[in-house]
Amino acid sequence: MSFILGVVIGIVFGVAIIVAFVKSENARSKQRTHLASGIAAFARMTVDDSRKIFTPEQYPSWVVFSNQQKLTWLNSHLEKLWPYVDEAASELVRSSVEPILEQYRPVILASLKFSKFTLGTVAPQFTGISIIEDGSEGITMELEMQWDGNPSIILDIKTYVGIALPVQVKNIGFTGIFRLIFRPLVDEFPCFGAVCYSLRQKKKLDFTLKVIGGDMTAIPGLSDAIEGTIRDAIEDSITWPVRKVIPILPGDYSDLELKPTGLLEVKLVQAKELTNKDLIGKSDPFAVLYIRPIQDRMKKSKIINNDLNPIWNEHFEFVVEDPLTQHLTVKIYDDEGLQSAELLGCAHIRLNELEPGKVKDIWLKLVKDLEIQRDQKNRGQVHLELLYCPNGMTNGLSNPFAQNESMTSLERVLKSGTEGKEASPNGGETNKRREVIVRGVLSVTVISADDLPPADIGGKADPYVVLIMKKAQIKNKTRVVNESLNPVWNQTFDFVVEDGLHDMLILEVWDHDTFGKDFMGKCIVTLTRVLMEGEYKETFELAEAKSGKVNLHLKWNPQPLYRDYQ
Repeated sequence: MSFILGVVIGIVFGVAIIVAFVKSENARSKQRTHLASGIAAFARMTVDDSRKIFTPEQYPSWVVFSNQQKLTWLNSHLEKLWPYVDEAASELVRSSVEPILEQYRPVILASLKFSKFTLGTVAPQFTGISIIEDGSEGITMELEMQWDGNPSIILDIKTYVGIALPVQVKNIGFTGIFRLIFRPLVDEFPCFGAVCYSLRQKKKLDFTLKVIGGDMTAIPGLSDAIEGTIRDAIEDSITWPVRKVIPILPGDYSDLELKPTGLLEVKLVQAKELTNKDLIGKSDPFAVLYIRPIQDRMKKSKIINNDLNPIWNEHFEFVVEDPLTQHLTVKIYDDEGLQSAELLGCAHIRLNELEPGKVKDIWLKLVKDLEIQRDQKNRGQVHLELLYCPNGMTNGLSNPFAQNESMTSLERVLKSGTEGKEASPNGGETNKRREVIVRGVLSVTVISADDLPPADIGGKADPYVVLIMKKAQIKNKTRVVNESLNPVWNQTFDFVVEDGLHDMLILEVWDHDTFGKDFMGKCIVTLTRVLMEGEYKETFELAEAKSGKVNLHLKWNPQPLYRDYQ
């Protein structure tokens, strides 16, 4: 009986194990089917589908979506063709580049020509191609190229003192993006009228200079002068927005050539919290500003000695050729006297972020390198006021490139109609140029302050405000409000301003003590906005303070002066 019971229990147990195993296998098979379906679905996904599902923050840092297509086929064919390209193109490049080098030849040199020029045996590599959708009537294509070549380039250099030096250009490394524009599209083969080409972005350009049979240091400054000449020639001859136009079909293609589109007015106001590079004292900062990094188009500010919070209040003007792609770059340096200046930080802003005809007041964070965006160190900030004035604006601006204009675009915005007419002896009218001086009365009402930092032992302060017109050095001050961190003054002060465009208002908040005073913070106010708007109220944050704001009301009563001259 026990034997039969054991057999029955064993059979039941075995059947249960078999049933469980079958169900487990069925479940695993179903899971594998679902997994395979999911993998197949992911395999069919496009980049656009993945961007709809996942946010940019959900992708790891090493995932990069590129619009570029690979050009392996082109590189393989170019390697075969390169010996013939070298032979055909070397003389063409030489004849095209020599006049440009002569144009940018340093003054210390009598002549600068090639004695030998070949492109070498190493072909460039095209690493990607992309089509740019810019809304224009044409096709815009960008090719990324990398070239670590072995060209044979020898410059024949002669100085005014009769010294001749053969200089070899070697170890050339270049990475950049070339832009090709096929415009206009026509119904005649090859379906476009002209081709424009330009160096859209220069990512890297390295090379070394070596005097054959001599020392490059024989003539002080020669190496830097030649290197600067080569870089300026590249920048001004082929770097975007400069472009070369090659007509394919007969026609007028002047609209494809580089033309100024407007002016950018820049007021360099100040910088704050700059890095100290000096062992003794503080840095001596100055700024370099440019849209195109060419020597005659770069602007340099004055040097402010021993100050990490410099105030410049300087005005510069730049020609703009392509506001959609160009940007303004600001670099802050520490002056080192006879030695090379040391970079404190740099920043840039795209011109397409500016609204034409409207002043943009902006603080830009300084970084070590504009190409590397992971710099988390605090290198300070720079304060700018920007005004982009396109050609042909109908808001009262006259042509900024007209020969009879003596004012900047900002002055023309502030005072339109400055062209005067005077009766001539013969009964007609003669045009006279007028130089405007933006003069007037600035009324400043110091309304109140909020959240001032405590300066006394009891956690209070006895604040008052000192108002200073920087250029005129005119000072006024409010009354003292005792034991308050949120004082109310409601006091108005009038300043006669002789040059509103180049003056500025500085407000300093102090704590009054019986035997002295304690600094609580300051703010700097340029006059640009009040000149444009006439009157406004604003709250200004205090700098060099833990907290605090000052509420002001500013009003401008213009009294312009005109100086006529023929």
